[in-house]
Amino acid sequence: MKPTIAIIGRPNVGKSTLFNRLVGKRLALVDDQPGVTRDRREGEGTLFDLEFNVFDTAGYEDEDPQTLPGRMRMQTEAALQEADVALFLIDGRAGITPLDEEIGRWLRSAGCPIVLAVNKAEGKQAEAGIIESYALGLGDPIAISAEHGEGMADLFQQLMPHVDAAAAKIAELEAGEDDPDAPLKLAIVGRPNAGKSTLINRLLGENRLITGPEAGITRDSIAIDWVWSDPDGDEDGPKERPVRLIDTAGMRKRAKVKEKLEKLSVADARHAIDFAEVVVLLLDATKGLELQDLKIADHVLQEGRALVIAINKWDIAEDASSLFNGIRGALEEGLSQLKGVPLIAVSAATGKGTDQMLKAAFNARDAWSRRVPTALLNRWFEAAVNANPPPAPGGKRIKLRYITQANTRPPAFVVFGTRVDQLPNSYHRYLLNGIRRDLDFGAVPVRINLRARANPYATD
Repeated sequence: MKPTIAIIGRPNVGKSTLFNRLVGKRLALVDDQPGVTRDRREGEGTLFDLEFNVFDTAGYEDEDPQTLPGRMRMQTEAALQEADVALFLIDGRAGITPLDEEIGRWLRSAGCPIVLAVNKAEGKQAEAGIIESYALGLGDPIAISAEHGEGMADLFQQLMPHVDAAAAKIAELEAGEDDPDAPLKLAIVGRPNAGKSTLINRLLGENRLITGPEAGITRDSIAIDWVWSDPDGDEDGPKERPVRLIDTAGMRKRAKVKEKLEKLSVADARHAIDFAEVVVLLLDATKGLELQDLKIADHVLQEGRALVIAINKWDIAEDASSLFNGIRGALEEGLSQLKGVPLIAVSAATGKGTDQMLKAAFNARDAWSRRVPTALLNRWFEAAVNANPPPAPGGKRIKLRYITQANTRPPAFVVFGTRVDQLPNSYHRYLLNGIRRDLDFGAVPVRINLRARANPYATD
């Protein structure tokens, strides 16, 4: 993980040009025509000795969300949610426009550190624009020229404290990754009024969080350090296991989220998922499984987090056995990319099932953090390929040579071979399912990347 910078600004201020300079390659298309960039693009950037990930975003336009410019703006907003610092770029020659002022107000409300840069500042034509930029109330602007590389030292000085602070936070998070006794970072997510805060109060044994029948009481993501007494700990009694509980705002359908404060709350909940190790998706037994629950679960898995699903209000559920089996069947169909996600019946009101939920969460973290010895991994791989050889499209065999584990948390593997770009999705799923089943990864998200070996006879 590296700190992330999002380059934000209205169309045609030079965001892609600056992005290309920071990544050292012409990855983004550049043209005088506004609106060339539509989807956010990510690259690995450097500025002197700073290292970071950088987003090139679409030009921010104040349009209806259903239009193309509106959907482009939503991509920009998503990039800002993931960023550690926003690099707000304006055009010094054009001066401050009403849209620049609108973007400035939006950035201030987003709560992300902001660095203001005035681009196209070579020569005297940008002097008036630099002076005008103070009116945005975002501190001293930096005069740069993304095209000619001017002002990069000043940009470095402004970015350095934010990038260093984010890097220190990431290092702290990663420091305890291999320590099984490190606190479990556990986020509780779900739709509004599913009982997330009530469940945390039950675990803590006190009314630490405000609860009530009104949906949307929780707005900020609240992290609470706590110690769980595992009843199956050891011979001397319960084992004390530290947990960092994170309560989050309810996540409704995007179309229903209209108020600005609720948008910020949902964005904060998504950010909490990013920093969790295990996520408990809390369902409401009185409402069953809804499409929004599956969307939340899919987001958790896309972010590579281990998932546990708990059905709350079990003490008042009607026809409990049929309900449980129905939800299990719907999950198997709706989350077909990951079978066997732990499903626990709990009651925040009585405490039923909470120990089983926490045990499942710790087990999920163990699998999520697991590294397979290389020899064992390749013995499995050889046996899997021999048992079901890859196909031969067009009469040419796809040869899979070996596999290596590239990462943990979530587990990621790289398969090397020839013509791997022709490997069908069905065989990819075969390998994924085999890894989960045979190598004890259970229902945690596993990544497999396919890589062709370099051809020593290839010419440029």
